[in-house]
Amino acid sequence: MSWRLIGLLLGCALLGAACSDAPDEPSDSNGDQQFLEDTAAAHQEDTPQPSPAVSVPPARPVLGTELAYGEGADRNLIGYVAMPEDAAAPLPSIIVIHEWWGLNDNIRAMAERLAAEGYIALAIDLYGGRVAETPAEAQELMQAMYAEPAAIEANLRQAHEYLTQYAFSPRVAVMGWCLGGGVSLSAGLWMPDDLDAVVMYYGRVIDDEVQLGGLAMPLLGLFGAEDTAIKVADVQRFRNILNRLGKDATVQIFPNVGHAFANPTGVNFNAVAADAAWAKTLEFLARTLKDDSEAQ
Repeated sequence: MSWRLIGLLLGCALLGAACSDAPDEPSDSNGDQQFLEDTAAAHQEDTPQPSPAVSVPPARPVLGTELAYGEGADRNLIGYVAMPEDAAAPLPSIIVIHEWWGLNDNIRAMAERLAAEGYIALAIDLYGGRVAETPAEAQELMQAMYAEPAAIEANLRQAHEYLTQYAFSPRVAVMGWCLGGGVSLSAGLWMPDDLDAVVMYYGRVIDDEVQLGGLAMPLLGLFGAEDTAIKVADVQRFRNILNRLGKDATVQIFPNVGHAFANPTGVNFNAVAADAAWAKTLEFLARTLKDDSEAQ
């Protein structure tokens, strides 16, 4: 077991009183409900089976373990952390945010794929330990999550605190699919001084220029032209605003694919678009998180 994994595990025990209070911010309940309904419709024939993305092995040996990275309202926040087996120095990190199914083995597998590229990947849990087995369960869990936006932000802040204070990461990105894609954008807006990059796979977008004006880090957005949950017109408006504001943002819309085309979980996977999106993701992460000495 590497010294870095040992250090991460020891750091677990130090969490608790140091965790910051959850911020108190209102939720956009109407927008949340519409997004929930659109997402449920896009997944109505879906199942939580592993997609072909999960069958790709990590590019090099990695170590992975369950990890308590913070405190929730009534239980510890338990995630999954992975890193290269041969890690010998502080590495940049990625906070990995699950799809609407929850933190399942497929998300853990993707964290390991990311770790193999030279990162510490911490897959967080926004569902309090629950994982959906049906679209109806996923909808219920997602709705409960949106009802407590302050808890989402507190969860993300504790993940960042863990990675910077106990894993000594010099730079931290956030990345997610579907539900996790939208939360990744929110994280970038909530934590402009803390995060170094945002990757959002077909996550919920916004068109508020004041809010987007606060985006301080590079962003990569990957969307499907046929997505019925994240409408292409909304994505185009989002992209135009970011461009007008002069943000370091790349928003790509893949033709002929719908929602969840690159998900680790489910039946909507499209190999061609998913492979292209993954290549862009790795290139973007290397550019934003690694200096020349860390480039693999």
